[in-house]
Amino acid sequence: MPSAPTPATEVRNDRAEPRKNGRRFDPHRFGPVVGLLLLLIVGTALNPDFATWDNLMNVLTRTAFIGIISIGMCFVIISGGIDLSVGSMAALIAGGMILLMNALAGSVGSPVAVVMLGMLFALLLGGGFGLAHGYLITRGRIEPFIVTLGTLGIFRAVLTWLADGGAITLDNDLSDAYGPVYYGSLLGIPVPVWVFLAVSVAGAVLLNRTAFGRYVQAIGSNEQVARFAAVDVDRVKLLTYGLLGVCVGVATVLYVPRLGSASPTTGLLWELEAIAAVIVGGTSFKGGEGRIAGTVIGAVLLSVISNILNLTSIISVYLNAAVQGCVIIAVAFLQRRRP
Repeated sequence: MPSAPTPATEVRNDRAEPRKNGRRFDPHRFGPVVGLLLLLIVGTALNPDFATWDNLMNVLTRTAFIGIISIGMCFVIISGGIDLSVGSMAALIAGGMILLMNALAGSVGSPVAVVMLGMLFALLLGGGFGLAHGYLITRGRIEPFIVTLGTLGIFRAVLTWLADGGAITLDNDLSDAYGPVYYGSLLGIPVPVWVFLAVSVAGAVLLNRTAFGRYVQAIGSNEQVARFAAVDVDRVKLLTYGLLGVCVGVATVLYVPRLGSASPTTGLLWELEAIAAVIVGGTSFKGGEGRIAGTVIGAVLLSVISNILNLTSIISVYLNAAVQGCVIIAVAFLQRRRP
C-alpha cells in the first residue's frame, strides 16, 4: 500500500500558501457561513414565519436529499471530475425500487421486509451506476462530462419508458410502511435530517482523516504527480464515482416515501443544485481542494434561498433555478479572482 501523498497544497507547490498554527489560512472559507447568516437575517426580516422551528425543520428536510448527493459530488469535484446525471440517476433508481417493491409485495414477508429489500436495491443500483461511470472514465478514457451527459439522457429515458410516460406509484400498503422514513422523527428532528447529519460526518472523516481522502485531493491537485507518488489514480476515481452513486441511492431512499411515486420529472435539475452546493461551499471547480462542511453549508444556503422565495413575493418561485445558476456563476467568478 503506497504511503498517502501530502495534502493538495503541498503536492501543487504553486498553490502553497502561508499557514497559521500549522494550518493553511483561507479567509474565503468563511464566505458561505457569512452568506448563510445574512440570508437568515433577511428571511426573518421579510417574514416572521421564516424563523420558526417548523420552518427550520422543513428547510433541513428538503435540504437532506440534495445535501447527501452534494457530499458525494464534493468528492468527485475535488478529484477533478463532474457528474451531470445524478438527477436522472435518482429518478431511475426511484422507479426501479418501486417496481421491485410492488413485485415483491405479498410474496416476501411483511411490507417492512419488502421496503428493506427495496432500500438495499436502491443503494446497490446507485453504487453500480456510479462504478459504471468510473469504469467508463478510467478505462474508457472518456471525459467525465461526456460520460455523465450521455447517462443523464439514458437514465431518464429508461425511466420514462418504464413509466410509459406517466408515473410509477408505490402500493398503498407499502407506502404506509415506508412513510416513517420521510415523515418520522427522532427527538423532534425528522429522520432525513439525521441521515443527512450522519452522511456529512462520515464524509468529513473520509475526506480529512483517511488515506483515500488525501488521494482524492492529491489527484485533483495534480494527477500526474499523484501517479508519480504511486497512487492508484484509476482505482481512486472509480471508488469516488461509486461513492457518489451510493449517495444518490441514499437520497433516493429518503425521497421515495415523500410522494410514493417516480415520474420523468423526478430529480429534475438535482445535478444543478448539487454542483451549486459544492461550489458555493468553497470547493474549487478545478479540483484539489474542498470541504464537506462548506458543502453542507452551501446546500443549506441554497435551500434557504428557495424557502425565502416561497415565503415572500420578491421574485417568482419559478425563478429559483435561475437564482441558483446566477449563484454558481458568481462564485466561479470569485474563485478565479483568488490569489
